[in-house]
Amino acid sequence: YPCFEHPTLPDLLDKAGVSWRYYTPSATLLWTAPNAISHLRFGADWKNVILQPAQILTDIAQNNLPGVSWVIPKWVESDHAGSNNGGGPAWVASVVKAIGNSSYWANTAIFIAWDDWGGWYDHVAPPQVLKDCQNWGCGFAYGFRVPLIVVSPYAKQKYVSHATHDFGSILKFIEEVYNLPSLGYADAYADDLSDCFQFQAAPRKFRNFHTPRDASYSLNHIEPPGDPDND
Repeated sequence: YPCFEHPTLPDLLDKAGVSWRYYTPSATLLWTAPNAISHLRFGADWKNVILQPAQILTDIAQNNLPGVSWVIPKWVESDHAGSNNGGGPAWVASVVKAIGNSSYWANTAIFIAWDDWGGWYDHVAPPQVLKDCQNWGCGFAYGFRVPLIVVSPYAKQKYVSHATHDFGSILKFIEEVYNLPSLGYADAYADDLSDCFQFQAAPRKFRNFHTPRDASYSLNHIEPPGDPDND
């Protein structure tokens, strides 16, 4: 206690021999999901939890990127309302540019998502979705909408998706890419984000863009790793 104990996507990746890492500022950060799963927190897989988000920039440069990466920002770069220093867009851009200018670009999909970016209100009522009562509780409903940006040489350009996606859609996308079974949770009911891609088209070249902070700032600047809601 208070850890949960259930199968996770890292477990499926392990069984399939797919490497993964979870880059995060702190072992106890609110957003450090593996910390909430007992067998991940106290098992051998904890070695894949990297307690420095900027390490992903080094791993990309050294051609040491795993098959699947989760990248969690420091709270000041999180865009979390009331808790940020405005550096979130530049931090995200540094990761995107590192991938774009590497050999990984041709076969990488980057999903940029927020948990409550822009506030805690949505003028569109979320749909009620009846889920399996054993796993979800009856009468499950989506929360308010949050942004999702898909970056890939195969992503549709100037495209706004009108499909109903959820965080389980990212899981399902990964499961389909690596031919993994379903976890039977959010991924089982979610779509796979396929409407956002044109996989039959030729991959587009990456185009660089300017940001006020470059990767060296993220690699060298020290910020406290605290939770966004503690201040």
